[in-house]
Amino acid sequence: MRITKDPELRKQEILDTALRLFGERGYEKTSMADIAKAMGVAQGLCYRYFPSKETLFDSALEQYANVLAKQFADAGQDTHPSLRQVIENLPAAVEAQDTPYYPVFHGAENKKFHDQLALKVCEKLVPLVETLLHRARQTGEIRFDDISSAARFCVYGQLGILLQDGLTPAERSDKIRAFLLFALHL
Repeated sequence: MRITKDPELRKQEILDTALRLFGERGYEKTSMADIAKAMGVAQGLCYRYFPSKETLFDSALEQYANVLAKQFADAGQDTHPSLRQVIENLPAAVEAQDTPYYPVFHGAENKKFHDQLALKVCEKLVPLVETLLHRARQTGEIRFDDISSAARFCVYGQLGILLQDGLTPAERSDKIRAFLLFALHL
């Protein structure tokens, strides 16, 4: 008997199954047929929602980047803290290790995927940082005009620290905070 599900639920079910298998077996060793088999559905169903494994992975990357960026956006959104307060209160880490995403993007053999995730999160954070910088300029907290370049520098400039091996999340966060406070003259 054929089971019909809401298309968004089915799409999420495929994504969740793929993430689990990518985490367990690795991306290269997981096929669309493996995903369909794990779900107990025809392979064609997976292709109806995702024309390729790469498209499926890109959707998972986009979804996880949205989750991570939202965590930053939610921090202090209602209270309108100063830019200095936002920087001082940056979380040391926003990723929980018990999510289906974590093994896929943080496995030793998946450094390339982690780097892709970092770039995608940066892309999503730039508009948020631009908003924070505009607000800080309006309140007189900062005094420079090229907000767009400053936002990109603040966001993408962190990658060198975030991707540096051998640092704990707290050490990374401390280095980023110190540099941003210095660079923005706060």
